[in-house]
Amino acid sequence: MTTFRGISIGDLARETAALVPDNDALVYPAAGLRLTYRELLKKTEEVAKGFMAIGVKKGDHVSVWTTNLPEWIFLQLGLGMIGAVLVTVNTNYKSSELEYILNQSDSTTLVIMDQYRDTSFYLTAKEVLPELDTSVKGNLSSETLPFLKNVVYIGDREETPGMFSFDEVLEQGKTVTDAELTERERSIHFHDVVNMQYTSGTTGFPKGVMLTHYNIINNAQMVGDVMGMTSDDRLLIQVPLFHCFGCVMSSLNCVAHGSTMVLVEYFDPLKALTSIEQERCTAINGVPTMFIALLSHKEFPRFDVSSLRTGIMAGAPCPVETMNQVREIMHCPEIVIAFGQTECSPVMTMTRRDDPVELRVSTVGKLLPGIEGRIIDPETGTELPDDVQGEIVTRSPCIMKGYYKMPDDTKKAIDADGWLHTGDLGSRDANGYFKVTGRIKEMIIRGGENIYPREIEEFLLKNPKVREVFVVGVPDRKYGEQLLAVVILKQDMEASADELVEFCTGKIARHKIPKYWEFVDHVPMTASGKVQKYKIVEEYALAYAS
Repeated sequence: MTTFRGISIGDLARETAALVPDNDALVYPAAGLRLTYRELLKKTEEVAKGFMAIGVKKGDHVSVWTTNLPEWIFLQLGLGMIGAVLVTVNTNYKSSELEYILNQSDSTTLVIMDQYRDTSFYLTAKEVLPELDTSVKGNLSSETLPFLKNVVYIGDREETPGMFSFDEVLEQGKTVTDAELTERERSIHFHDVVNMQYTSGTTGFPKGVMLTHYNIINNAQMVGDVMGMTSDDRLLIQVPLFHCFGCVMSSLNCVAHGSTMVLVEYFDPLKALTSIEQERCTAINGVPTMFIALLSHKEFPRFDVSSLRTGIMAGAPCPVETMNQVREIMHCPEIVIAFGQTECSPVMTMTRRDDPVELRVSTVGKLLPGIEGRIIDPETGTELPDDVQGEIVTRSPCIMKGYYKMPDDTKKAIDADGWLHTGDLGSRDANGYFKVTGRIKEMIIRGGENIYPREIEEFLLKNPKVREVFVVGVPDRKYGEQLLAVVILKQDMEASADELVEFCTGKIARHKIPKYWEFVDHVPMTASGKVQKYKIVEEYALAYAS
């Protein structure tokens, strides 16, 4: 029987720093930053004290909206140390999505960086919080976001009215004593919520998945154990920290095993290859499209990636050719596949390092130790025999505490016996290997990003020309799926795809803006008037197949 550890994130950081104090903990090549576990613990304590000093209490929600900056790691560990809840914010989000997350999560504090791609986080925050330039630091007063009191800015902006700079927060932390920090840490229980991730569920807008110290530390431990991670390993972290793939399967995995985090701000093939070579990375995590981009980069042959050994590919099915290239050309013979969802912290099954290639491309592996999984009839709930398709359900100590302020949705997701209903269709063979064959829910997965059509449809219905709109996923070789919007306009109205793309731009994340648009007079429906989305997919899948 697997032993699950009852330990908090703060205690884990202290434990690892005691075991391997001089081991590289965090390397951030872009800024020449290199911290040992002893130094990382010191920085974590400074951040913990700083956020205590600006009034962050145990149980407060702190939304973090940045790319993979070192500060993200400091916040993950430091907020965990003081019993605060880190709310992850997707860096692709725009104003309406940011406002929704801050509002639904009851966040008291928002941490932002300057800019990412075409988004100024500062200007977007001002759009949501027009009071930002006239408020007193630490005492924001917003009618739309009554809980929000602090905005913390990472960067060199000279004038930050209404905002603390990150350095200011650290400076204020000097007023908090070691004894006060210790007292706060003693009040924390490992079953407390420490992380809240917004995921597109089976209905409506994103839900805040409440994950505890116990949930994510144990999942990270098991994931790293399957990878064979030790204090000698160096993991390239190129997947976003705002996803479980980044903050559980990558950063927390490293802390749990005393491994080195080699952090790149965002995925860039050249930066990734440079970091692998210079830092002698032994492990790499990514979605299949990332591995394909690395392998196909024209500069790939000139880099020495022979230090690599293992890694995780997840988020979408892996093509056989890609798996073979990763094993042979990228020197990753022990690459594994992982499957799960945010609600189970997130990994449920993994292939093993010695599994044959056929299993690594045709299945999502076996259950992790201490994790239960079944295939059931979605209609009756009856457990099904091997090799019969049904819904994948799972039960374990890694299952979320629930969706924040959504008890009804929580009950729909987790049944009375504690089984999480994933909404994924699949089967299990006689050797315990699971296959994913489809989805009951309408969620679309584009390049590893979960997208729920209803959210986009409701946004597009705000356009005065749109009468009805139906968003579906059509097959795409590179991303797995692309978005198609089938639009019925109001009478006597005319609109173009470019016009609707413009309507979306800056308001919803780029990856949620449909790539394809069709303007129609009607859509296929059942006799009872229910739209048959699968028929829409059938009608257009071939036309847009790429």
